[in-house]
Amino acid sequence: MTFKGTGTALVTPFTDTGIDYEGFGRLIDWQIENGVEFLVVLGTTGESPVVTETEREEIVKFAVKRTAGRVPVVIGTGGNDTGHAVHNSRAAGKLGADAVLVVTPYYNKPSQEGLFQHFKTVADAVDVPVILYNVPGRTGVNLLPETVVRLSEVENVVALKDASGSQAQVDETLRRLNPLRPDFSILSGNDDQAFHLVNAGGHGVISVLSNVAPRETSDMIRAALDGRVSEARKLHMRLFPLMKNLFMETSPMPVKYAVSRLGFCRNTLRLPLVECSEACRMQIDRDMQECGLLG
Repeated sequence: MTFKGTGTALVTPFTDTGIDYEGFGRLIDWQIENGVEFLVVLGTTGESPVVTETEREEIVKFAVKRTAGRVPVVIGTGGNDTGHAVHNSRAAGKLGADAVLVVTPYYNKPSQEGLFQHFKTVADAVDVPVILYNVPGRTGVNLLPETVVRLSEVENVVALKDASGSQAQVDETLRRLNPLRPDFSILSGNDDQAFHLVNAGGHGVISVLSNVAPRETSDMIRAALDGRVSEARKLHMRLFPLMKNLFMETSPMPVKYAVSRLGFCRNTLRLPLVECSEACRMQIDRDMQECGLLG
């Protein structure tokens, strides 16, 4: 399976006591109707660390059933315990996930060899495709290009979500990897770098922005992939303030508020995350209005 285009890193709609499945279902349908190529459930944006094991199973079942094969469903299954990441990944596969997204272990700060062994152990234990997720700003460890190249030799490791924040690192990964394994997807984990990554030879984005602008985000990425650079650049520049300000406070606080403004969920997060500040909410409102996302 090759991942290309726009995948939305979905928020998880919460109630005060559980999961808002009615809102979650409407959000899934709206995303697919507006052109995203795949969905990512229970990633960072989905507040996966605060979801219980029972909720995790029910969320995966619901997302797979609601999507009904219209687009692939990727489940975030990573963690800082390799055994637990294996358990989550196997469970997601059994519940119908099309792929798993496995983050670099946080807090432990493993070496590059430790990262290689972690991901290889997970990949060897499952039958579904594995997407590597590098986000050193959250985990404290950076998955380097040479390690990605080593992991690309594992058959079911199929893609990298790169949120390193370094276009130079992305370029080095692309330079090394594309000749060796052209079917391996490099996806941006940062919306503000997605336009640049695709134009450097990357394959798409796993997006926070597309929670609230799925049509615009997917149009931008498709234009870039098709070589319609001017069209893609215009969309990038139009959306850029919102891309940036969805991270003005810790994500997913701003995007949960933005999705709530569209009526798909309540602005409810679980501790230790809290609602974004009034200043943040006002800025998000302005940006969404300027993008034509609010009436």
